[in-house]
Amino acid sequence: MHRCDSSFIDTEGLTQALKLMTSRSTEVSDLPANLPSAGLGEIPVLNLLAPQILGNAAQLGAHTSMAHMDPPTPWITWAMAMWNASLNQNLLHEATSPFATQAEKQVLDWLVPFFGMQGGHFCSGSTIANLTGIWAARDVAGVRKVVTSQAAHLSVEKACRLLGLELVKVGLDTQGRLDVDQLPNLENACLVLNAGTTATGAIDLLTLSGAAAWTHVDAAWAGPLRLSPKYSDRLSGIEKADSVAISAHKWLFQPKDSAMIMFRDLSAANQAISFGGGYLAKPNVGVQGSRSAAAIPLLATLLAWGQNGLAQRLEYLMQAADMLAQNIEQTDHLELWNPPQTAVNVFRPRHLSTSEFLAALPAGILSSCVLDGEMWCRSVAANPLVDVDLVTAQIIAASQKRT
Repeated sequence: MHRCDSSFIDTEGLTQALKLMTSRSTEVSDLPANLPSAGLGEIPVLNLLAPQILGNAAQLGAHTSMAHMDPPTPWITWAMAMWNASLNQNLLHEATSPFATQAEKQVLDWLVPFFGMQGGHFCSGSTIANLTGIWAARDVAGVRKVVTSQAAHLSVEKACRLLGLELVKVGLDTQGRLDVDQLPNLENACLVLNAGTTATGAIDLLTLSGAAAWTHVDAAWAGPLRLSPKYSDRLSGIEKADSVAISAHKWLFQPKDSAMIMFRDLSAANQAISFGGGYLAKPNVGVQGSRSAAAIPLLATLLAWGQNGLAQRLEYLMQAADMLAQNIEQTDHLELWNPPQTAVNVFRPRHLSTSEFLAALPAGILSSCVLDGEMWCRSVAANPLVDVDLVTAQIIAASQKRT
């Protein structure tokens, strides 16, 4: 009886996987139409899948990539993700995740002071983080409705549907922020404020924190700016919120399925969102049961870069977006919607349709969004490897074409 085989431990296979990951082969072969009755073997599968997975993927670290809120990940997170996969730690049970549990607490202890929070936990994305924050608002503060802007992420509406809460969407001001003059009565309400809306990167007036029975800030995108001495004040007021959601897989440069929910009163929140069971050594906190050791790649990144290293990358991206905005304003062929608030530029061509303009550009440079029923181009500075001069040149050249 064999205790293990090459399917579980194979140094040669791991070496080949690393080689393929850095070579980016593009010679794609078709996958079997049906599930093979006999396995192909691990090394042949690596060679088969590498061109599909690695070669036929969006290159988020390309020098022209500014389309989405999805950055490339630093190589140290690849190593940590591989270590995590090899161990398969489960944060539901501390006995199966002794260091992973410690790592999560350490990372949160480092980060929560920047937001005025006491603590929290990791979860798989800001959709879960927003749901958790609004759930705590319902069960701790007794809220019956959620008030947010029309630019709020769709996860807020999902949360209201799941939690049985009324949703009230407020109109926007000219800068894409929640229009304070349209706010309804906030008694028994959870006010959800945006720190970096998905379409335009707008930041709501965070000094409204505390104006409702509970304030939740969706800081999925712009939250990490709190770690930049230069831009931290753009999120002033967030420290008075009751809960804050952050996507680590955005401006903390982590792999997907990494986010955090933070609470100002951790004890009250945890008491409301915890469940026990005879098979659990301690209560399960939050929406998820089993979850991975997502804090470990972030722990490694923060240790490797430090606060200054992270801030330098964020500041470069903010400046890159500002530079692109200046170049857009200096040409007669493009119309800038507004100056960028959190490294998101929204603009459109004056002499082409937006769809024609986007089609004239290489993939990955721009995405699109719809504002007031009209399509605009959207550029997100999420990639520290971006060459802003190259991107600008291609945008300007495409804008000068005529129909």
